Amino acid sequence: MITGIWEEFLDIVRQEAGSRVVETWFRAVQLQRWDALEKTVYLQAPNVFVRNWLASNYTKLIQTHLARLLNVDELKVQVIVSGAKNPKVEAEKGELVTSTTVVATIEKRAVSSVPMLVPSKNNGYLNKQYVFDNFVVGSSNSLAYAAAQAVAERPGAVYNPLFIYGQSGLGKTHLMHAIGNGIKEKHPKAGVLYQTADRFVNEFINAIRFDKIHRFKAKYQNIDVLLIDDVQFISNKDQTQEAFFHIFNTLYELHKQIIFSSDMVPQSMQGIPERLRSRMAWGLVVDIHAPKLETKIAILKRKAHASNEIISDDVAHFIADTVDSNIRELEGALVRVIAFAALTKQSISLSLAQRVLQRTQTEHRQPIDFNKIVAVIKKHFPYTLQHLQSKHRNKGIAHTRHVTMFLMKKYTDKSLRDIGTFLGGRDHSTVMHAYNKIAKAIVNDDVLAQKIKSIERDIVH
Repeated sequence: MITGIWEEFLDIVRQEAGSRVVETWFRAVQLQRWDALEKTVYLQAPNVFVRNWLASNYTKLIQTHLARLLNVDELKVQVIVSGAKNPKVEAEKGELVTSTTVVATIEKRAVSSVPMLVPSKNNGYLNKQYVFDNFVVGSSNSLAYAAAQAVAERPGAVYNPLFIYGQSGLGKTHLMHAIGNGIKEKHPKAGVLYQTADRFVNEFINAIRFDKIHRFKAKYQNIDVLLIDDVQFISNKDQTQEAFFHIFNTLYELHKQIIFSSDMVPQSMQGIPERLRSRMAWGLVVDIHAPKLETKIAILKRKAHASNEIISDDVAHFIADTVDSNIRELEGALVRVIAFAALTKQSISLSLAQRVLQRTQTEHRQPIDFNKIVAVIKKHFPYTLQHLQSKHRNKGIAHTRHVTMFLMKKYTDKSLRDIGTFLGGRDHSTVMHAYNKIAKAIVNDDVLAQKIKSIERDIVH
């Protein structure tokens, strides 16, 4: 029964997050047992690195789907490292401690899209593991790093607001937390709040729903440092934008520090009014590019060291040369190699790394279909399949629908009629018009062209 549940869980994760996530993080994990009385699932990870990554990135995913499969409302998950002696959980005041413990307990939280964080007034949702000391600096991120350090040294005095943009998985979030942690270290009493845009929107909605909007505004207007991650996701949310506009003005006038991150420059954000976009660009706008080979090797060396592993220069060079996308993919490749070596009780060698990564690339690539393209689109635009299938002619939805049609025609062998039918029963001429419009636009619009390239990278990986 347990084996069947775990395999069903992997199928769900594969559909929701992709085959790469399954092969990188979950395939090496085992479901050891299920304690129905305590409503606790015990998972076994091959090493500390994998365990910490699961707790940091996939808490909600694990809880949501395993709870449903086991038919329970509340679910506790304990992740145990293989071969550990005397495993135990250490927790202080509800804080999840994963850096020094053998077992990580994932507690169910009502609102938390950032696991391993302590949602308290003192901590401000900051991840204590993300600091400047463990951020690898290279030519691709040196300007962003220097700006982040300057803000941490003199919050509110330089580069206000600071806007960091770049593709997903290149270290924007790491720098955001590093700024917050740096400020808290120098000014322990400062009110520092890290917030994802999604969580900000949800909090605002709940404030309206429960008639607590004054408390919501007071909370944000009384802090000293506000960090908003993935700010592009407040697009097309008019009421939220209005509230945020006033919060921004209040903090800025009081010389409080504001930091944003996004996958695009402020001027390219659709569904956000010009007055708000211009304010985001008032200070310093810096970007982070994909790291070069030398930086990727340095990242791999540091990540391996953090998980008590040693990799040779040739292994690090091979992995860095094989993975050409982002840092998350780079770390994922390293984890696959470390996990395979641990499970098969082999040393980490060049031949082992070649065998693991080449097999993954050839055997586990998810086929490209409509659902995969929509899943990727949702990561880059604030719209669901329901929005794309609707009759809404909102400018943002219409543009996203056109991009989706363009990509479906380019990456699948389905007919124009099939594409139109899938996207709300539209005819083939509508799809062709959308394809031609986007194809023509990317020739003259460099920002859109880069956006399409970023989406395409996610689709083919």
